Amino acid sequence: MTEHAELSPTDWVREQTERILEQGTTDGVEILDRPVVLFTTTGAKSGKKRYVPLMRVEENGRYAMVASKGGDPQHPSWYHNVLAHPRVTVQDGDKVTELTAREVDGAERAHWWELAVQAYPPYADYQTKTDRLIPVFVLE
Repeated sequence: MTEHAELSPTDWVREQTERILEQGTTDGVEILDRPVVLFTTTGAKSGKKRYVPLMRVEENGRYAMVASKGGDPQHPSWYHNVLAHPRVTVQDGDKVTELTAREVDGAERAHWWELAVQAYPPYADYQTKTDRLIPVFVLE
């Protein structure tokens, strides 16, 4: 997908990403029987490309990135990267597209949050584990 992007230091995330890269597609790579999409972001400070596999939340060719980090009180590191560099590469299946991310709020966030919970029900539980409102980016 993107040459010279860095893999996650987290074992299961790195293994999932390596599987996608080896296959050339996200098809068949899942978490709890739910499909994932592979995003490539740019480091906020380093400028290095980084792979981020996340749950597939899509509507009419638009994608969402949900910064849940499993309900952790801190945002995932990729959150800051996307704020600093909103151009993100998205691989869904074997289709690769470059889109621009923007953080959403209000009714738009509520709509995408509902889609996210439908796509991956544990997101609802993650929100109960943290005091922060889990950020949602829409990519178009």
